[in-house]
Amino acid sequence: MPDRIIVTGATGGIGAAVTRALARQGHTVVMACRDTAKAERLRTRILEQQPHARLEVHPLDLCSLASVRAFAAGPGGAGADALFNNAGVISRGYSLTGDSLENTFSVNYFAPYLLTRLLLERMPSDARIVNMVSLTCRFVRIDTDSLRPAPGDFSQLGTYARSKLALLHFSQELARRHPGLRVNLADPGIVDSGIISMGRWFDPLADVLFRPFIKRPEKGAVPPLAALTSEARLRYFAGSRSREIPAAYCDPDLQKRLWEETERLIF
Repeated sequence: MPDRIIVTGATGGIGAAVTRALARQGHTVVMACRDTAKAERLRTRILEQQPHARLEVHPLDLCSLASVRAFAAGPGGAGADALFNNAGVISRGYSLTGDSLENTFSVNYFAPYLLTRLLLERMPSDARIVNMVSLTCRFVRIDTDSLRPAPGDFSQLGTYARSKLALLHFSQELARRHPGLRVNLADPGIVDSGIISMGRWFDPLADVLFRPFIKRPEKGAVPPLAALTSEARLRYFAGSRSREIPAAYCDPDLQKRLWEETERLIF
C-alpha cells in the first residue's frame, strides 16, 4: 500500500475530499497546489479534526512547466509511492501560458505528463499513478494537431474534453512503457465543485436545474480513492466499481504518436 501520496489540486472539491480521506487512512499526503495559502488553511482544518494527520504543502503551478520541474526535483517530489493527477481546469476562453501552450491543455495534460515523467525517476517501479479523466471524452476525437489548438479551434467544453482524452491515452502508453506501474483512471462523473461553473449567463439557471442532481465531492472522491489503493493495472474506476478501459479509447498507434509529439513539445 502507498504511504506517501502526491495529490495535485488538493484544495479543490474532490482534491480536498481525497486529501481528508487519505490522511484519515494514515497516508502522508503531499498537497501540491498553486495557492499554497489556501492549502495551508485546509491543512489546518484537517489537523484540527485529525491531529496526527501527515500533510505537506508544496507549490505547484500547472500553467508553468518550470514550476512542474521545480516541484519534481524538490522535496515535494521525493519518496512518493503514488501520484494522483487531480487538478483540472475548464478555461472560459483561449489563452496561452508562458510556455506558449493553450491553458486548458497545459493544466489538464502537458503538466501532468511532464510531472509524471519526471517523478518516475524518484518513485518505485510499482508506483501507483492515477489520472483523473472525464465522461466528456466520449464526445470528442483527438490527434497530434489537437495538442496545440488555434484560437478558432477552441471551445470551452470541447477543448477540456480533448485535454482529458489526451491524458487518457497517455495513461495507456505510460503503462505499456512501464509495465510495473499501477496506472489507473478515475472518472468522478459530474461533481458539485468550482470546475463545473462555466462562467456564463446561464450558470444561475444551471445551478437551480442541475446542481441538486450532481454528486457531492465526497462521492466524486470514491473512484480515485479506490484506484490509489488498488493492486489493479489499467482499470477505469467510476462510481464504486472499475472496468476495463473502453475499446473506443484503445488505439496504441495514436497513443504512441501523442506521446512522441508531447515529448517533442515540452522536453
